[in-house]
Amino acid sequence: MEKFNTYVEANAERFIEELKEFCRQPSIAAQGIGLEEMAELVRARLDKLGAEVRLIPVDDGPPVVYGELGDGQRTLLIYDHYDVQPPDPLDLWEFEPFDPQVREGKIYARGVADNKGNLLARVQAVEAYRATLGELPLKVKWVIEGEEEVGSPHLASFAAEHAALLTADGCLWEAGQKDESERPTISLGLKGIMYLELKAHGAKSDLHSALATIVPNPAWRLVWALSTLKDENDNILVDGLMDHVAEPTAAEMGMLAAIPFEEEKMRARFGIPHFIRGLTGVEALKKHLFEPTCTICGFKAGYIEEGAKTVLPSTAMVKLDFRLVPNLEPDLVVRLLRQHLDRRGFADIEVVPTHGGHSAKTPFDAPIVKAAIAAVHTVYGQDPVVYPLMAGSGPMYPLTQALGTPAFSTGIGYAGSSAHAPNENIRLKDYFEGIRFVGELIRRFGT
Repeated sequence: MEKFNTYVEANAERFIEELKEFCRQPSIAAQGIGLEEMAELVRARLDKLGAEVRLIPVDDGPPVVYGELGDGQRTLLIYDHYDVQPPDPLDLWEFEPFDPQVREGKIYARGVADNKGNLLARVQAVEAYRATLGELPLKVKWVIEGEEEVGSPHLASFAAEHAALLTADGCLWEAGQKDESERPTISLGLKGIMYLELKAHGAKSDLHSALATIVPNPAWRLVWALSTLKDENDNILVDGLMDHVAEPTAAEMGMLAAIPFEEEKMRARFGIPHFIRGLTGVEALKKHLFEPTCTICGFKAGYIEEGAKTVLPSTAMVKLDFRLVPNLEPDLVVRLLRQHLDRRGFADIEVVPTHGGHSAKTPFDAPIVKAAIAAVHTVYGQDPVVYPLMAGSGPMYPLTQALGTPAFSTGIGYAGSSAHAPNENIRLKDYFEGIRFVGELIRRFGT
């Protein structure tokens, strides 16, 4: 791969300029900003690469960019997304979020870590491979969507409709990072998710707070309902939900025991003295990866601006997400939550599901995983830390597991990448290592 590496070095400046171009284009799925323009940028870059590429429309959403290139006995599916999170809060950014800046070996921009850097590094790796080693030893299929950051509401139906198009022997998923001690990581699956809103209603309009003596307050109503969902030790109390949570297998516990968990560094980075329940070591990892969550993501009621306004709110709303482990399905969570609230006298509280997704898992001995581990060892000079699944979520199940395709996730991020947060960034060194990794993965998986 010496010629490959030399090509990457010779084209490093151009590769970074391409990445800046991608990051300059806002593509905020939550606000519907710039998605069509970003899809066209991705389409044009794959076309320039020589891929057969097209934009596949989805109902009421931005198009999926689909591309194919190469030939061989095996097919590698590459999944990425071109949408990004909103940049708020803007006042915490050191640079304009859509004006990429390189400082001290890092490039800062919204979406540079999640997911435009990974997306483009993989495209540039294919370019470098063909320019130095000849035609690809396998077929590459790209699926690049524009709604991942809002729960991929159309990807399951897209995958079902185009199942024949998506057949593959392995999948490289969207992202990953080095851990707190600079070790590359690989994840063999992810949690599912159910995102929803709870809404409470009171009077037909906001009222003077003096009327709180006789008029119900929907904000209190919601607080009382929320207090039944978890206890002070972070145990989820939704009736029947934890009955569906399976204990990790002996093999999975063995994988957890092999993970060098840098918990002190993690707590220091988060600025917290301890984890929930005071958990540490393998038990903390077990909770992190194999327990579901029930998280208040946001609460809205009444007046929350500066100063005082004595108001009795007419409505209250909370956004919740449940991260789901295997055997917990999104629809099941909604049903259990509705029944739980009804039993406690909260039938008046509205449950509004917004999006959901299944969990997914890949066997450790899958050929794509073996190729990935070998490629990491070659490029990084060490074996990866292998996680049985990641604590985050994504549409892996409909695109891979439901179609019988084993998948793994890794990427160009690091512990300080600040994805979804102000000052999102990647290190240039990690970016070019990521390009080299994809080249090595193609070589090993294809031959």
